[in-house]
Amino acid sequence: MTRGTALYDRRPLEERHADPMPTLDDRWTRPLMAVLSHLALLLVWYLFVRFGDVPKFVMPSPVDTAATLFGPRAGGYNWWTNAAVTATEIFGGYVFALVVGVLLALAFTWSKPLEALMMPLLVSLNMIPKVALGPLIIVWFKYGVFPNSIMAFSIAVFPILLTTARGLREIEPELLDLVRSLKGSRWQLFTKIQLPGALPYIFAGMKVGAILAVAGAVVGEFLGSDKGLGYLMLQVQVTLDTPAMFMAVLLITLLGMLLYGIVLVLERWLVPKDARVG
Repeated sequence: MTRGTALYDRRPLEERHADPMPTLDDRWTRPLMAVLSHLALLLVWYLFVRFGDVPKFVMPSPVDTAATLFGPRAGGYNWWTNAAVTATEIFGGYVFALVVGVLLALAFTWSKPLEALMMPLLVSLNMIPKVALGPLIIVWFKYGVFPNSIMAFSIAVFPILLTTARGLREIEPELLDLVRSLKGSRWQLFTKIQLPGALPYIFAGMKVGAILAVAGAVVGEFLGSDKGLGYLMLQVQVTLDTPAMFMAVLLITLLGMLLYGIVLVLERWLVPKDARVG
């Protein structure tokens, strides 16, 4: 508030000088509501199965689902080995997509002819259904963690590229010209001006990419894999082991939430609240 507007502020003096820091309730309301919503979903799930007389092979209860992870048969599923494989595919493909997406966006910002040449091609490649691309990736790279990471990369890189390119274009041209006039290198221009200014847009793309990377890795395991949570789901589907299928879905969801949570923590750390996008 400026001095002029303060003259017309009719609030009491103690209110005008009150510290607008968030209260403890404000700080914890959203996380608490998130926890309560998940607990409510578990309760509805349990009550629906318990009183709806739903067969176990159609929809198991949360208790039956948890028994596959902690019960005597848990060792037969190799949960932690398969979860580690899927996590490697998700995080590996996601990090690769982040690096490639940011570098391509930076290259397009530096060279308009390169952007005009490559961007239409990348858009066309992105239109290819990833399910149709999966068999080709298997032919080229065979089975394993790497081809599934490539699948996660292919589906997550484009939103990161688009949002990063937009963020780099939003930098004020006058500021860039000032740095160039001071003989700043391209690396200094990127690290000191472009990257900090584009961070809100980069994180917006990272959040979308985190969701898509999970889907890409699991689709890759469905199409061809010998390990991972997606592979395990196909194996237990044959025997109608629905509780194990539900547990695999829950573990995949937890991996996605972990990745998304890491992105949110980094965003809160690096980007001011007022500058965040989405």
